Amino acid sequence: MEKPTDFSSIDFLNQHIQKTMAFYHPKCIDKQGGFYQFFKDDGQIYETETRHLVSSTRFIFNYAMAYQAYKKPEYLDAVKHGLRYLRERHLTENGGYVWLLKGNQDLDVTNHCYGLAFVLLAYSVAYQAGALEAKPWIEETFELMEKRFWSAKDGLYKDEISGDWSTVATYRGQNANMHSCEAMIMAFDATGDQKFLTRAQLLATNICQRQADLSNGQVWEHYNEEWQIDWNYNKDDPKNLFRPWGFQPGHQTEWCKLLIMLNNRQTTDWMVEKAKQLFDLAWKYAWDHTHGGLCYGYDTEGKVCDGEKYYWVQAESFAAAAWLAQATNDSSYWDKYNALWDYSWNNMIDHEYGAWFRILTQDNQSIDDCKSPAGKTDYHTMGACHEVIKLLSTKN
Repeated sequence: MEKPTDFSSIDFLNQHIQKTMAFYHPKCIDKQGGFYQFFKDDGQIYETETRHLVSSTRFIFNYAMAYQAYKKPEYLDAVKHGLRYLRERHLTENGGYVWLLKGNQDLDVTNHCYGLAFVLLAYSVAYQAGALEAKPWIEETFELMEKRFWSAKDGLYKDEISGDWSTVATYRGQNANMHSCEAMIMAFDATGDQKFLTRAQLLATNICQRQADLSNGQVWEHYNEEWQIDWNYNKDDPKNLFRPWGFQPGHQTEWCKLLIMLNNRQTTDWMVEKAKQLFDLAWKYAWDHTHGGLCYGYDTEGKVCDGEKYYWVQAESFAAAAWLAQATNDSSYWDKYNALWDYSWNNMIDHEYGAWFRILTQDNQSIDDCKSPAGKTDYHTMGACHEVIKLLSTKN
């Protein structure tokens, strides 16, 4: 496919969202309930029964955002279809949400704050899209997180609690708090309730200032229950899907994006500068000058420890670069935006079947033929495009 002349064209970004949606829609919709969550490169569904909370909620987000943008009634129908499954199959009698299930069997009922962040995100965007039934569930989910996960003394959320709510894991992580921050921004946008923005600001302050001060200004992933850095957590499992070891450039740039989004809603004296610092360090240590793209992780010395290329890292980073370009009037961030798109266009985007490949080796070879296993719905890629369109629309 011919390369676009302008990756920052609203028309291009809309076309890309629609082509990505076409990879999933309508075949991802399981008429018996929820969404299929395992797709091969060519779109073939290779597992029909297993469902992960993260995918169940991200599909709702995808359809809600697409409905707001393109007003196709079938997208709103899919939002409501997803909400019903979330309430009927993932939500448990004790108020938690099943993390992983297969058919009628619950495989993992552990309650994850990371999962609840996506539940809150899904309800918020669904309500904004016109699924009015979701409005009370926004408050319900916030209160659940408040009761079970919030630590007032730390100003951050705990990470993981057993399915019966009896045992709180000692692990603390920034990732659940980052996605909680994202969800709070969306809840604020959906409801106008100031408490959600206030909470998002507190999370951002405590992770990007207080906690980052423990690791030379960057965001480390893993902590103990006193919120002291655990430098060795998963050091022997650096490719752990949800909790990899090392600095994550994709999370640094994702925080960059969130900081500027927060700053646009209520100006602060520190967020833009911190966003710039996080992005610049991620770029300095993770950009692959030989093969292109941002690598997945680097160690405490700034050396790449996982050179693989993940789809979401490139997507979150191009959104962050666009936000930074707008916030700083520094055109070099548009250069980085274009470099990320150019790399992704040439390597990560499937021009034949649509959507993005999930992971490539450092030299950009495919690692398997599974484009979208559970957890990946291209929420990152389409969400990033939606954010850049919003930014460009206000700029114009």
